[in-house]
Amino acid sequence: MRLRLVIALLILIVSPLSLRVFAEPNFDVLFELDETVPPANIAVTPEGRTFLSTHQAYGANYKLLEITQDGEFVPYPNKAFSESMFSVLGTVADKEGVLWFLDTRWDYHSGRVIGWDTKTETLFKMFHITKPYIGENYILNDLAVDRTHNAIYISDTADAKTSALIVIDIDTGHIRRVLSGSTYTIPEDKNIVIDGKVLPMGEENARIGVNPITIDHNDEWVYFAPMTSESLYRVKTEDLLNDELNDARLASKVEFFARKPFSDGITIDTAGNIYVSDITNNTLAIINNKRQYQPLFKDERLAWVEGFANAGDKGILATANQLHRSKAFNKSSTSTNKFYIIRFTPKANAGFGR
Repeated sequence: MRLRLVIALLILIVSPLSLRVFAEPNFDVLFELDETVPPANIAVTPEGRTFLSTHQAYGANYKLLEITQDGEFVPYPNKAFSESMFSVLGTVADKEGVLWFLDTRWDYHSGRVIGWDTKTETLFKMFHITKPYIGENYILNDLAVDRTHNAIYISDTADAKTSALIVIDIDTGHIRRVLSGSTYTIPEDKNIVIDGKVLPMGEENARIGVNPITIDHNDEWVYFAPMTSESLYRVKTEDLLNDELNDARLASKVEFFARKPFSDGITIDTAGNIYVSDITNNTLAIINNKRQYQPLFKDERLAWVEGFANAGDKGILATANQLHRSKAFNKSSTSTNKFYIIRFTPKANAGFGR
């Protein structure tokens, strides 16, 4: 009896500590930010330089920043260039050290895809995307860069009926719009519920098309999905690059890959494990290479994880910006004005270029 009592007392003493240990999220907060630097997407070069786009929903002056080794946020590539852009979301550093970013300009109805060589600090490429490759309502949202085939794959969220992928040949500048309005790019007719409230968009409930997109480290498969969707799809790069395939034939090449939550950001490690945000539950999750879904971290600081950046053996960085509380979805911002850049250790080496 005495032994049982001692064991019971030990359990009572140890359990609270044990619960705290196991409840502690396994990620590091690198930066806590406010509305002067509202994070959108993040990118890390193979040389370890880190870049950040700022979200236009919060109205920051500078659209692209470099985070220096001293933790300073410096307009990139310079103040004039950074301030002149309209709305930069997608940001990726490829394996050659070129920083690619998407500038959506609704005033000129022309988007730009800009590649900046971070080694020589010179413009590498710039592509202008206009009609018919974009429609009246368009958002150059995110991108995957394929330097094996020298191609860029962009998610154009557009509206609920015309969401599509855009494919650009880096060498020739040839642009194609594919899978527009397809089952794989338009949103499912489901409500996004966050903090017990249905997410609005204007006068209607939000229905958001293709947004998350990434590419495996062999540049063989592009993974993508609508934000308002519980399905993740993939298609081979060789099929996306085959301009002899019309949309119907290309759609027949798209595969269902796995179930997922409503998500914004997505990335993939060198072993094929996919990391996704769960914007309805303040959660980061994994879809492993066996297509099994598992939540990794749940934390209030992970309110609307938008972007990921692979940083090799330093892990994966991610941004959280409370976008559901911004003016993008509300008449006025209800944000707590606390945003985060975090880092976590993936199941396999993160690699670079995603």
